Amino acid sequence: MRLFIPGPTEVHPDVFAAMTHPQIGHRTPPLHDLVARVTPKLRRLFGTAGDAFTSTSSASAVLEATVRNLVRKRALALVCGEWSERWAVMAERNGVAVDRLSVPLGRVHDPADVSKALADGRYDAVLMVWCETSTGVLEPLADLVAAVRAHDDVMVCVDAVSALGGVELDVDRLGVDVCVAGVQKAMAMPPGLAVFTVSERALARARTIDARGYFVDFVAFHENLARDETPTTPSTAHLYALDVALDRIETEGMPARAARHRAMSERCREWAADRFGLFGDPAAASPTVTCLSNPDGVDLAGFLAAVRSRGYWLGGGFGELKGRTFRVGHMGEHTLDDVEALLAAMDDARRSGAA
Repeated sequence: MRLFIPGPTEVHPDVFAAMTHPQIGHRTPPLHDLVARVTPKLRRLFGTAGDAFTSTSSASAVLEATVRNLVRKRALALVCGEWSERWAVMAERNGVAVDRLSVPLGRVHDPADVSKALADGRYDAVLMVWCETSTGVLEPLADLVAAVRAHDDVMVCVDAVSALGGVELDVDRLGVDVCVAGVQKAMAMPPGLAVFTVSERALARARTIDARGYFVDFVAFHENLARDETPTTPSTAHLYALDVALDRIETEGMPARAARHRAMSERCREWAADRFGLFGDPAAASPTVTCLSNPDGVDLAGFLAAVRSRGYWLGGGFGELKGRTFRVGHMGEHTLDDVEALLAAMDDARRSGAA
């Protein structure tokens, strides 16, 4: 069964093999060597000269920690789908004041609206999801970050979970304060590890907040990274896999990798145009996941089952779009040839009467 869901995705055998490395102590020289080897490669992927961390957790743990570490007054959540809404809910459940700046599903935010929302100085952090996996749109990150950075003392917090490794990124150039991703999507690793960056000014903010939590305390991560360690026991198996996965990314090169992801996205959208429909703003289409609509009322459950019977697993609609859309995750190790094989299987499922 080939996974074309919006993550987890396919993992190269070399990455899996790295996870069988013999166990090591997490406060020993072999661990220090591993962290020292991984960290510079992680910095290059994010585009930062600053701190780049790993957390043995899902990315959600670090997204939740972000609001605990950085929000002193009030957060503004840029909501455009299920995952950006969840970040706002995380803030609320941690007792953090948050307001939503929402757009219709399938749309992206206008930087001018963000600037207007920040004008009165109520907020000291903005939460944004770069690739909204539920709708298949990619927010205009550079323009949104610029709009936020025009307001002093407002932290820029970015969920790059389904974009990192598939879209080029430079957090230092953009001015992102915290950037969080999981490894199970475009980085093409098994789930269980989060990676993230924290800027100097974000670290300074965290030092002023006492109730910033324990498991993902940005200050503790910074202090431990200076010793090439993590604050709590890491999954060393995932760190060995990360080492290999980052080598694969660097061997391909991010410009070429990003171009491959764009080509897969364009081919999926081309196929969908005269068979189903495309959900969301086509000008904001994600390079890593395509969301397809269902204007003709096809039995999507039957169609997806027929595709699975041909060896391919697609993603159904998510959140409010459940039953109305389906999604193709074309990310990580997938190639254009893999996508062509998937599309052929989808066409065969359609001809069989499943759609």
